[in-house]
Amino acid sequence: MEKKRKQHQSFRFAQQWCLLVLILSLISASQAHNYTDALSKSLLYFEAQRSGRLPHNQRVGWRDHSGLTDGLEQGVDLVGGYYDAGDHVKFGLPMAFTVTMLSWGVIEYRNEIGSAGELEHALEAIKWGTDYFIKAHTSPNVLWAEVGDGDTDHYCWQRPEDMTTSRQAYKVDESNPGSDLAGETAAAMAAASIVFRKTNPHYSHLLLHHAQQLFEFGDKYRGKYDEEEGSVGVVKKYYASVSGYMDELLWAALWLYKATDREEYLKYVITKAHCFGGIGWAISEFSWDVKYAGLQIIASQLLMEEKHKHKKYSHILEKYRSKAEFYLCSCLRKSNGSDVDHTPGGLIYIRQWNNMQYVSTAAFLLTVYSDFLRNSNQNLSCHGGSVGHEELLRFAKSQVDYILGSNPMNMSYLVGFGPKYPTRVHHRGASIVSYRENKGFIGCTQGYDNWYGRPEPNPNIIIGALVGGPDCQDNFMDERGNYVQTEACTYNTAPLIGVFGRLLQLEENEDGQTQNLVASY
Repeated sequence: MEKKRKQHQSFRFAQQWCLLVLILSLISASQAHNYTDALSKSLLYFEAQRSGRLPHNQRVGWRDHSGLTDGLEQGVDLVGGYYDAGDHVKFGLPMAFTVTMLSWGVIEYRNEIGSAGELEHALEAIKWGTDYFIKAHTSPNVLWAEVGDGDTDHYCWQRPEDMTTSRQAYKVDESNPGSDLAGETAAAMAAASIVFRKTNPHYSHLLLHHAQQLFEFGDKYRGKYDEEEGSVGVVKKYYASVSGYMDELLWAALWLYKATDREEYLKYVITKAHCFGGIGWAISEFSWDVKYAGLQIIASQLLMEEKHKHKKYSHILEKYRSKAEFYLCSCLRKSNGSDVDHTPGGLIYIRQWNNMQYVSTAAFLLTVYSDFLRNSNQNLSCHGGSVGHEELLRFAKSQVDYILGSNPMNMSYLVGFGPKYPTRVHHRGASIVSYRENKGFIGCTQGYDNWYGRPEPNPNIIIGALVGGPDCQDNFMDERGNYVQTEACTYNTAPLIGVFGRLLQLEENEDGQTQNLVASY
């Protein structure tokens, strides 16, 4: 009898312990994140990355003017634009992708971003990039691709205001083509032209004019911009065009179709769908280099928009959709043997270096496609079964919530958000005393000697930066020298702007369902 009583007590204790663990896990999973705050802080990051003469309404106070002679040696004005990450090179390809994603986010979720009071800041972030592209496109068949040299830049650790490194500029033209760069810049300017169409029609028309010229240039003079001999060979170690230029040309044509409604651009996407890989490549990443998944998502949207208009192209658009759904099912781990890896904490994991760039782009595409399925009353067909729009949005939200702190490290990987975030970001300007506090010149190697190796947190918080993130086991080392995990890039944060807008709408309009959309961790 005594033995049975002890067994019963042990069983009750085990039940109570399991219940306690379940309750604690539910509390952890249902942590509510302030998406309005995340959106506001994300847009601040782009102000921290500005190159050129800063405007009077600059909100990031620890930055000052920089790169004021960019292009001078080549006789062109290349002042402005964005530094891509923690260094001071202006790389054209990732900068253009950043602007494309910012613009796409505003196109999809303009009202939601506006309701949060952040539309003006989003438009400023886009325009800072497109103003630079207008300068960089000096004639129909010339586009300045890069300012600065990655090798000499990485040799120094100094504030952008003190730069002593080479500011040589590199271009693509008829003799040294760059269809990938021209295509992505055309996509960025076409997407931005849609953003500004109603509020600034003259500027919108100017952007569209440049976008059309750039597409024609990239299509007529084909070649990769990173070829060793000619073009911009110096970029190969940093932003090599591994996927080639065909995805960018399709991507640009599709954005130009959305911006102009001219059938010639849609025909380009249809007729070259096979030979350019649009319906051939099933890709499990979407990035500054590989555009196929984004292209396939937008092509899928055309099936619902004015069906009668695209009826004669529906068989090709359906093939685009099939590849889009491969990408989405792969992210959800419901494809047929080609699933994307997830960390134990549930984060999409593509590769070791700067993995968060793939997480933010995936979250964006999942969110956009979720809305497509909801609006068309359809489901996603995966090898593992049918998936509804709620499940897509739930998974996208889980990725965003992981970023914001619902993870095994209880670490927000969006700098400045929440109580715990990276404080030793691999970023030259953030890691050295602000120029506005101390205007004393800091030389090329002086920054390495006096600031790089310091164990203390950075003196300047680069708010809104999305760092590279944890490893495949959810581990993260907050060390300045750990650039694989602690460096942030503009194209990491850019896709989140739209996603935050959508999640804000979810909070406002679907309070009753929000409890079913908590983070998976």
